Amino acid sequence: MKERTKLLLIIFTYVVCYYVPWDSQTIRQSGLEAFMMLQEYAREHVLTCLIPAFFIAGAISVFVSQASVLKYFGATAKKILSYSVASISGTVLAVCSCTVLPLFAGIYMRGAGIGPATAFLYSGPAINVLAIVLTARILGWELGLARAIGAVLFAVLTGLLMAFFFRKDDEARIKGEMYLPDEEAKGRTLTQDAIFIFTMVFILIFAAFARPASGSTGLWPLIFAMKWYITGALLIVLALMLKRWFIKEERVAWVQSTWGFMKQIFPLLGAGVLVAGFMLGRPGHPALIPEHYIQSLAGGNSLWANLFASVAGALMYFATLTEVPILQGLIGSGMGKGPALALLLAGPALSLPNMLVIGGVLGVKKTTAFCSIIVVLSTIAGMLYGAI
Repeated sequence: MKERTKLLLIIFTYVVCYYVPWDSQTIRQSGLEAFMMLQEYAREHVLTCLIPAFFIAGAISVFVSQASVLKYFGATAKKILSYSVASISGTVLAVCSCTVLPLFAGIYMRGAGIGPATAFLYSGPAINVLAIVLTARILGWELGLARAIGAVLFAVLTGLLMAFFFRKDDEARIKGEMYLPDEEAKGRTLTQDAIFIFTMVFILIFAAFARPASGSTGLWPLIFAMKWYITGALLIVLALMLKRWFIKEERVAWVQSTWGFMKQIFPLLGAGVLVAGFMLGRPGHPALIPEHYIQSLAGGNSLWANLFASVAGALMYFATLTEVPILQGLIGSGMGKGPALALLLAGPALSLPNMLVIGGVLGVKKTTAFCSIIVVLSTIAGMLYGAI
């Protein structure tokens, strides 16, 4: 951190301590909600979602050769292949907008093009099969179908637009990568590396598997009942692979890479969760911005209502699947169907904590473009759906 940044941080902290009216009941409630939201995130998402994602990102960074990443996600890769793989990744990874961040950072820093990388960044939390099924069941099949189609199209469109806007940056990265050697892992095949990483992906999926809605029958409740047995078995398999396939130096490099991602992302993520909790609170717990304001502003199907729903969804943090019951309450309070879809398409993929971390990876300019594209596309999709 630069000395000027440290000074500005100290000044900002002083101003907050001096001027914020903490004797106000609303401000104190907002402050409490900020830390309650941070506690909720720490209890429900860090160990089961974020930590496995960090280890996956570290493994990608250390064990996956740059040539392999460039083959599927590089700026010169075939667009049909790269965007197809990126856009359907959400069907495998049932993650939230924050859990996907270390995975995205690992892929992008390893040499992926800005287009496929941002398509993956959007699709990871947005194209969640269980969430789409839950949306269709609780909010209606029309909204569930619209969410599924919109999410896949958005992943591709967002990636293509980012690749177009920042094509010069990708060209510069390609020139810098042309002479990099193919660093294959020693003593292992590509298949073994893939099995190792996919084992961690399945650990993430089962550890973070959300409780199905009450009254659900079939496969989802069975998986939820068995999730910890499956996760434990996968951890044993992972430990055996680490012992037999990897030497000590590789295991140390993996841990160091994982720690690097954690140092980069955790502080920004924590700060973002606190700000989001202070401003918006948790569902059913008011903070600085009352929930009824959002409900009253998102009624109907006007341009303003859809835009407001997109921006509000982009700023709010939604844990995996929580957007469905939240939206159910908002629709019951008068939110229009168009704004509901706009919030569904922008909300799970973006959040204030998510934006802060993306800014640390991509920079302010690319992050602003990425968020703006999603908000604009979500607004247009909401207006079209509301008009049908």
